[in-house]
Amino acid sequence: MKIDIRSLTEDQIIEFFIDKGFDSYRGRQVYEWIWKKSTYSFDDMTNLSKDLRLMLDTNFVINHIEVDKIQKSSDGTIKNAVKLFDDYTVESVLIPTEDRTTACVSSQVGCSLDCKFCATSKLKRMRNLNPDEIYDQVVTINNQSLKYFNRSLSNIVFMGMGEPLMNYNNLIKSIDLICSKKGLGISQKRIVVSTSGIPKMIKKLSDESLKVNLAVSLHSAIESVRNKIMPFTKDFPLIELKESLIYWYKKTNRRITYEYIVLKGINDSRSDINALIDFCKIVPSKVNLIQYNSIGNDDFKTADTKTIKLYEDELEKKKIIVTIRRSRGQDIDAACGQLANKEVSLN
Repeated sequence: MKIDIRSLTEDQIIEFFIDKGFDSYRGRQVYEWIWKKSTYSFDDMTNLSKDLRLMLDTNFVINHIEVDKIQKSSDGTIKNAVKLFDDYTVESVLIPTEDRTTACVSSQVGCSLDCKFCATSKLKRMRNLNPDEIYDQVVTINNQSLKYFNRSLSNIVFMGMGEPLMNYNNLIKSIDLICSKKGLGISQKRIVVSTSGIPKMIKKLSDESLKVNLAVSLHSAIESVRNKIMPFTKDFPLIELKESLIYWYKKTNRRITYEYIVLKGINDSRSDINALIDFCKIVPSKVNLIQYNSIGNDDFKTADTKTIKLYEDELEKKKIIVTIRRSRGQDIDAACGQLANKEVSLN
């Protein structure tokens, strides 16, 4: 069976060429083709001889992604149904605003967690995405940004399908590739890793000496309420999450973002607001208040505008940075919590 050449390091590719009797620079050329130039075919490596390209094709494959379907929202958001080499499908999203373009990328096929508000949680986790599959999503969205908005990608958020910290090693490798000068050269400061709150892995990420930003899907700072919304959190109590966030700030000195969906009759009381305010005092943080995007679960409804405004006012009184995040791409099921590979026609 042929090896996927993108599973090899640059040194391993160089070693392959040396073993075959070629100069080491050939390996560097190939590495540049597969990462910086995102080339998916050995035939396109035009500075290599035909014999060299044939040798590569004999020994290796490039298991790249393919965009199977594209849906465009009325607000400019673009959702990609991305087919992987083994015919699994994930979704990624281009989110444009007036001055930036953000790539929302997936890290797993399905998800192993059980957040009740999220469509992806209804899908069984089939496997983790490889670093190159994550990388390819970013390349695809950057190309779309150039094509449709005449500007390069400005930000990346790991907020698509799956829990990034449950695919930790491949997450870190993909970030290294995305940020490397031999890759896309995107600043780590423009990347947000969003987690549902896995304390042990937050601490591990803190030790990486990366400059990425951290977002935590909190949704309640009351244990019983959070357990109802996100049952898996019974194994990761708030006290452990608090400790990991204190550790994160101590190691990185970077503010944390809390993602917070306000749900009618679930986390929309004064006590919910006060608990969130207290939680925000642990370390410097900001809050993104998010409207609930329906996934067909009648148990959840977005809170009314008055309640969300009350959240905003009370947080601001305590000098906590707060943003009401307007959902993008709702009409194509591309908004927060809606990614689930629905079969929708491309009209």
